[in-house]
Amino acid sequence: MSSNAYLNQAIVSHLIEMKAEEKPDQEILVFENGDSAPDVLTYRHLHENANRIARLLIDSGISKGDTYAVFMRNHAEFVYSLLAGPVIGAIMVPIDPRSRGDRLRFLLNHANVKAVIVSGELLPQLEEVLPQAPGVLKVFVAWRKEQGLAVSSRYPALDETLAKPAWERVKQQIMDVRHPMEIIYTSGTTGDPKGVTIRNNRFGMFNIVTKLVWKYKASDVLYSGLSLTHGNSQAVTLFPAIGAGIKAVFSARFTKSRIWDICRAYGCTSFSLLGGMMAGIFNEPPRSNDADNPVQTVLSAGTPAAIWEEFEKRFAVKILEWYGSVEGGFAYKPPGVGPVGSFGKPIPGMMEFKVVDEDDRPVPPGAAGELICRMTKGDTKVDYLDNKQASEEKTRGGWLRTGDIVSRNAEGWYFFCHRKGKELRRAGDFIQPDHIERVLGTHPDVSEACVYGIPAASGAPGESDLVAAVVAFDGVRIDPAALFEKCRKELEPNFIPSYLQVVEEIPKTISEKALDRLLREQFSPSAANVFAFSK
Repeated sequence: MSSNAYLNQAIVSHLIEMKAEEKPDQEILVFENGDSAPDVLTYRHLHENANRIARLLIDSGISKGDTYAVFMRNHAEFVYSLLAGPVIGAIMVPIDPRSRGDRLRFLLNHANVKAVIVSGELLPQLEEVLPQAPGVLKVFVAWRKEQGLAVSSRYPALDETLAKPAWERVKQQIMDVRHPMEIIYTSGTTGDPKGVTIRNNRFGMFNIVTKLVWKYKASDVLYSGLSLTHGNSQAVTLFPAIGAGIKAVFSARFTKSRIWDICRAYGCTSFSLLGGMMAGIFNEPPRSNDADNPVQTVLSAGTPAAIWEEFEKRFAVKILEWYGSVEGGFAYKPPGVGPVGSFGKPIPGMMEFKVVDEDDRPVPPGAAGELICRMTKGDTKVDYLDNKQASEEKTRGGWLRTGDIVSRNAEGWYFFCHRKGKELRRAGDFIQPDHIERVLGTHPDVSEACVYGIPAASGAPGESDLVAAVVAFDGVRIDPAALFEKCRKELEPNFIPSYLQVVEEIPKTISEKALDRLLREQFSPSAANVFAFSK
């Protein structure tokens, strides 16, 4: 009888211990490091190093129910640190590596973080706010050789813990699948972010979705450049790979210019993207070998309808579109099934969807309304950290209020319209920004584009003037007149932007959604980087 008979494979740290006994040398995760050698992790690596960090946390006074933050890009140390928490019942707070200043301080204090595991490159951002985060008692630094940083002795080095030849197994301390595993924060585009409590049973749900929806094969090799601090990368790539024993490759960050070369180098058959990332890849100059790649399926959340079919044809891939959020709600559209532009349908027997008006009355097919959903079995709940009122409002009446305005056709396929309160209307027309962004993105000088609205100069209530923020490829200078001429030729008059806003980068959330709020704050008709359309 196995010594692991008491373990529950629905808890990720338990599964790792079981796999380390059954298949210790099976390669599961690969972290590619550009020109440096990759980090290749087996189940043995995951188990032993998670235990090393679990012991380090215990020795540092971190125990069941305490929170610790992991603040780094996609590296092996991130996964070891994540897996250490469930062993002892400590709760990890993954922090977007772009966080700094007030946002970083808020996350540390709001989650009552007691320890931070940080990579050397992000240590300066952390040190900026540590004086305003008195609850942080310990800082451990992972010094990555490829970053070429001078090692400081100010804080304990995580490297020393991981390099110890001997390690002491920590007995699994959590048997309850309802015990919290992580606190993942929302992007906070309209205010302070909310911390969503993720329990151990989420890992079991990931395994179910892997079998029913992703349908990965044992021969597949997955890829992601999405931050592991984001729920997408965990749900689509990390946890399915660990649970199903499928190899997955990660990059420290997403790079649209390298994605195909990475997939060719590692034989990746599937990768995960978010809609804005797909537009960025599509905007890259066409290459003769675009279709010469091993990728078969792209799992995307938010594919712009304007480039969907061309993307599939150009890169010889099929798109599996899906919809979901860290709070809940899930739908998907299998490749080649259903209408292009739809994000799919809910899994039958698991979840129920409705599209309703402001009074919770169902709207007819084709009409837009808010998407609300609920589990068909059990309660529909959201646990926002220290915010009972918001938790109850989010699931008012037993339905999850997504805040997304969608429509449903007569066959039951759902289509995303816009976030509630963010619709664009111009002279009576509802504007689809992705159509304009697609036209701008096909100009050879444009790397990225983001279209958003500002209050119409006419003063008409609910109406918007359109601003197209554009980013040039490196070394290229945007010619506004050429872009306006392209829009004049390829867009209906009502869709031509009122202004071009030339920027160095499009600010984004961790889920790669453009932060048009920040672009709007930077916008001024008289700014040197803003150009008005002349009819």
